[in-house]
Amino acid sequence: MSGEAKTAVLKFGGSSVADSDRMREVTAIIKCYLERGYRAACIVSAMGNTTNDLLALAGDITDETRGREIDQLLATGEQQSIALLALALKREGIPAQSFTAAQAGFYANGFPTEGRIYRVAPKAVRTAMEDGLVAVVAGFQAITDDGDVITLGRGGSDLSAVALAAALGGECHILKDVPGVMSADPKVVRAPIKLSCLSYQECMEFSSLGAKMLQARSAEVAARYEVPLYVASSFTKEEGTWVLQDLPVSEGLIIKGVVHDTKVAKIVMMGVPDVPGVAGRLFTSLADRGIGAEMIIQNNMRGGMNDIGFLVRKELLDGAIDVCRGFSRDVDAQGVSFNTEIARVSIVGAGIANHPDIPSRMFTVLAKEGINIDMIASTALAVTCVVANARTEDAVRALHEHFIEEEAV
Repeated sequence: MSGEAKTAVLKFGGSSVADSDRMREVTAIIKCYLERGYRAACIVSAMGNTTNDLLALAGDITDETRGREIDQLLATGEQQSIALLALALKREGIPAQSFTAAQAGFYANGFPTEGRIYRVAPKAVRTAMEDGLVAVVAGFQAITDDGDVITLGRGGSDLSAVALAAALGGECHILKDVPGVMSADPKVVRAPIKLSCLSYQECMEFSSLGAKMLQARSAEVAARYEVPLYVASSFTKEEGTWVLQDLPVSEGLIIKGVVHDTKVAKIVMMGVPDVPGVAGRLFTSLADRGIGAEMIIQNNMRGGMNDIGFLVRKELLDGAIDVCRGFSRDVDAQGVSFNTEIARVSIVGAGIANHPDIPSRMFTVLAKEGINIDMIASTALAVTCVVANARTEDAVRALHEHFIEEEAV
């Protein structure tokens, strides 16, 4: 390859490095990148189900699910992976060096197990790569200003990879156990389509609405720093999906995907006094506990009272209920209700804003299936409906058939 070597940050998930055989397969993939003239760094997740196994061990000892010691524990999974992969590379004659997050220069702040990267200073990684080594870096973790380990949330290795690629000025290749970004979950629909390319904005919608292909925050960072992003399989040589700023001109499918998320719960603050600032106080109280709210809807009621409904992640529900009950007492609201038996189903595509018929078609499809809609929200790129959890897959199949399978014929 003529000219300066391109830089690629390769991210390998837990299934890709699940055992020694997979480590050897990953080594072969990295070797192919080097032969193509790339200068490579790798972000590696914990092997297989290691993270879940560590959480289960912690659960035998404590009820604590967040905190400094949980972060200390979870970070050990990636440290095993990087050392083993570096050893596997060396065995094949490929110079390599492993780096913990602290050694690689990842800094984050925020709540334990939900750290937010604020700086990446990969001097040691860059030096190793310039010396011809493959840098093997622990994903999912960073250090705080106090020197403590902090993890970056579920899927945080994706974020590590995109952030490192941005810092190094390279491409980011997310190599998983799927062949690319699919139009819907292949386990749910009969004829999913692999997408050849997506815009950053579409990728962010896919990720934030529940698609498992990429952590939502990593898609945001990729868009902000215009990191060329490629999602493909580490198990096959099939071409994957590119996520880019500028896409090829095409008037193909308007709806690119149907995304569902069953890991959300609905909370309703009932009878909240209709006075200025009350919503700000509520959501500030939630944010102070590290709890994000989505699909916020306020219903105007008579008598100077409102109902405020919103979604939270199920794992944060207990904390959200505590905040809401305390807030209800403080403002003399009528109470708090919640529902865990719901899910959201979304259609995503950059052309939605230019096609006013699409929302009505979505609602009609769901009505024909006898699926009731609890909440509705829309953006320029997505329409989302909250439905009963038990009907989620029915909704996904019907919408995918209508908007994608029939349109692709």
